[in-house]
Amino acid sequence: MNEVFERYGNDPIKIFREWLSEARESEINDPEAICLASADAHGKPSARMVLLKEITQDGFKFHTNENSRKGQEFAQNSHVSFCLYWKSTRKQIRVEGTIEQVSDEESSAYFLTRPIERQIGAWASNQSQPFDKRADMDARIQKYTEEFSGADNIPRPPYWKGYRIRPSSVEFWIGHEARLHTRFVYTKNKDGKWDATWLCP
Repeated sequence: MNEVFERYGNDPIKIFREWLSEARESEINDPEAICLASADAHGKPSARMVLLKEITQDGFKFHTNENSRKGQEFAQNSHVSFCLYWKSTRKQIRVEGTIEQVSDEESSAYFLTRPIERQIGAWASNQSQPFDKRADMDARIQKYTEEFSGADNIPRPPYWKGYRIRPSSVEFWIGHEARLHTRFVYTKNKDGKWDATWLCP
């Protein structure tokens, strides 16, 4: 059997969940925050922090405005990557894969679980678009606060979408002294199964 499999198992999603669970016990803020990188049709990259909301064998899900810069890049180029690093555990995970929108039903179901302030914020913010004065944003927040006052449920804005990253590779890193770190990577093969190998630090 592959030595990585012998030590860590053949399921990188299971390892990911275990490491995230460990980090949740020690990280002060947002252990599920990932630095997500995307690129436009010309390969020009950009990166930002987003919060993972679901981790399954199908991939890694988060939500955002499809009209934002990242949303526009997803539509032009489906290849993405992300990285997590937890100082408290000295562990890092890098993921590469492709991105897809989840169904409107799935997006709406999650939207209903958000605090009302965040639901209103999704309506008020034209994400990534410039504006002149903070008062303009405050006015939009007030507008939608009044519009949805007394509503049992605030509907999901049509541009607020869920996205799932389907991984093609998952790399794990454990920090050690003298920079002789432990590194190993799982790569999905043509049969849809995972291969794994060590990487030099």
